[in-house]
Amino acid sequence: MKFSRPASDVFAPDGTPPGLALARTTHLCVGAHQDDIEIMAQAGIAECFGKADRFFTGVVVTDGAGSPRTGRYAAMSDGEMQAVRREEQRQAAALGKYNLQLQLAHPSSEVKTPGSPGVQADLAAIFGGCRPGVVYLHNPADKHDTHVALVLRCLAALRALPRERRPASVLGCEVWRDLDWLVDADKVALDAGQNPGLAAALLKVFDSQISGGKRYDLAALGRRAAHATFHASHATDRLTAVTWAIDLTPLVVDETLSVRDFTLAHIARLQADVAARLARLGA
Repeated sequence: MKFSRPASDVFAPDGTPPGLALARTTHLCVGAHQDDIEIMAQAGIAECFGKADRFFTGVVVTDGAGSPRTGRYAAMSDGEMQAVRREEQRQAAALGKYNLQLQLAHPSSEVKTPGSPGVQADLAAIFGGCRPGVVYLHNPADKHDTHVALVLRCLAALRALPRERRPASVLGCEVWRDLDWLVDADKVALDAGQNPGLAAALLKVFDSQISGGKRYDLAALGRRAAHATFHASHATDRLTAVTWAIDLTPLVVDETLSVRDFTLAHIARLQADVAARLARLGA
């Protein structure tokens, strides 16, 4: 299995030939950076963990060169940081018993360039090489430019597949902008509390970020717990941890839909919900 960047990394923790591992994928997550997968797709990781008939594959598209760094990582060059982050992602894949972990090593600038041939070719090869039941992507309302660019690149690759090979479910998950602002009808609740010990351990693998000044381990777990509690004001908690997602499947089923209009419609429904509540209560 070869990708366009020489530094790309292919890792099948159980030793299965990578092509076979990709082909048997049932749950696929494509994230921009190392640790994005563990923040956005814990539900999928847990659903596949230890299962003989479910296979979680993770894809990291960028090289991790732009990571903030302090402490013992402060003096590291971009190349050294890339090597550290690549190894951390491998460790997470082994710990989480992933089916396959791909790291494509593209600079963020390439991901943010529409039509970048290397990025599109690699994504086409991955989506064309498997038939997952569910695909986890970033969401188009995220506030991180690389995340938004990547979901656009992924949607383009998925739309290029023959209709019969497009996944049945495509979900845009929260990372850099929470999705609790969505109206309830637009929320997809991903159960991120199925294996809390594994969830915490996976986030702690990324020491270069945690010791480097970003407490993603605490923040991600806290956000999931908050979502579970604050979702419904007049009901007890149904789940212990929730990651919110937007259902992006309509954008894959119908390639004529505008991603921009689709996303802004979610914001419009929030505006309408707030306006209606204020009017009903006398404002």
